[in-house]
Amino acid sequence: MRFPDNAKGAKQIGTVIKRTMGGKSRPKKKIAVFVGSLRKESFNRKMAMTLIALVPDSLNLEIGGLPVYNEDLETSPPAAWTQFRQRLLGFDGVLFVTPEYNRSVPTVPKKAIDVGSRPYGKSVWDGIPGTVMTVSPGAIGGFGANRHLRQSLVFLNVPAMQRPEAYMGNAAGLFDERGNLVGPAKEFAAKYIQAFAAWAETNSSVTNSIEKTR
Repeated sequence: MRFPDNAKGAKQIGTVIKRTMGGKSRPKKKIAVFVGSLRKESFNRKMAMTLIALVPDSLNLEIGGLPVYNEDLETSPPAAWTQFRQRLLGFDGVLFVTPEYNRSVPTVPKKAIDVGSRPYGKSVWDGIPGTVMTVSPGAIGGFGANRHLRQSLVFLNVPAMQRPEAYMGNAAGLFDERGNLVGPAKEFAAKYIQAFAAWAETNSSVTNSIEKTR
């Protein structure tokens, strides 16, 4: 589903991809993947699609045109905000795949965080297990964005997977000419997404147990 920008044909503002994770012995989990770059040939988009392909039976939901958060609009919030918040409530985990801009988080994931966390006291992020992967052409793999985003997740009560950490540097060398992830990076991606599947299973179960006692 795509929410249009004011300008016709404007670029997407963000992407959420719904995934089904889990095995025969446990309920399947729905994971939202947020791509932090708008560029069509983004390394982060390629990485996100690789992670998605590692788990079968996917359903992709495109979300574009998410307006910047403005509290003055809460009396009659934009439809894009309302639908985004409602959809996020249906997920069991969130995975951010993002570049680093100016040693921090790009606008795309920041807008999603701000919109989902408001109104105050009604955050839809609360208790959803999460993780962060940063992909960058630079050698340090988007470390600054990764740490800044994790800081926000702590405040939002998103239990973030600690290990394996994922700072994917020198991104131009991670993919072949067709955009496919290759070599050791592909092996790491497979281990990473399986680790998060287990993390989401464990921590969503803990969250559900806490909710039932409230």
